[in-house]
Amino acid sequence: MTVIEAKVHRSSARNAKMAFILTAVIVGLLSAVVAASYWHPIVSLFVGALIGVPIGALAWLLVRIWPVIRLLWWWSLEAAMAVLLLTAWVQLANHTPTVVTLLVVALVVGVPAAIPAVRRRVIAWMWCLVVRHRLRVCFAQFIIANQSGSLPLILWARPTPVGERVWVYLRPGLSAKDLESRLDKIAVTCHASTVLIERASENNAAYLRFDIKRREVLTAHVGSPLVDVIDLAAPVSASPLTVPTALDLPDVTAPTITLPTQGKPAGKKPAPTTANGSKPAASSASSVEDDDTSDWI
Repeated sequence: MTVIEAKVHRSSARNAKMAFILTAVIVGLLSAVVAASYWHPIVSLFVGALIGVPIGALAWLLVRIWPVIRLLWWWSLEAAMAVLLLTAWVQLANHTPTVVTLLVVALVVGVPAAIPAVRRRVIAWMWCLVVRHRLRVCFAQFIIANQSGSLPLILWARPTPVGERVWVYLRPGLSAKDLESRLDKIAVTCHASTVLIERASENNAAYLRFDIKRREVLTAHVGSPLVDVIDLAAPVSASPLTVPTALDLPDVTAPTITLPTQGKPAGKKPAPTTANGSKPAASSASSVEDDDTSDWI
């Protein structure tokens, strides 16, 4: 199994050589200039070489083992958890009897597995560890890397109600546009439904945030107290209920109101009026003849 890609291996060798030459020359010259104030210039050159070459070799070593350091960074959380668990097991086994050791281990493992809330939380954090490695596989397999073969730096991951959120720092040669065209493949690699990419910083385009969605939290059925208020025994009409949308005043029949007969001659019927006080329209010619207009003047 290839741990470090051949392209990355060749790139690190080339960069390490350049780092050795530049560091040795720069540090050697600076040291020789400083030493020339105290010794002969030829002696100062030897002193600069004695100082520059070891420091250049240290720079070569750091650049050369950088792929290994990056690999250790990828597995740093898993390595730290393994060291912690192994240390706790050794200390527990050395200071307690076997029965107590097994009981403690059973409680540590069984309690989180028995409590649903704790179990879901542990599984969510385990998925965060898995997602970091799955994203690294995406970057190494089908995302175009830069000329040196360096991959994006996966910083941190945390669980969300729908999945995980991962922060990534892009190296030169990649952009958010390159990743947006690969979202479907990233979702398949991460065993997710969909993947979204957003900028995590307004000032730095290389700092991105991946939102990995595994489930939909808005599809659950929520109970409503209104169901208990509905009377299921009530009869249901055959026709659907019609809800009035406006009030049609011409279709409303207004009641007639009879005015009092004070101040009018006896024997005369008062003219009927409508609810708003206006006289109704004449219905026929006979009603006009019976009405004496002198009574109203």
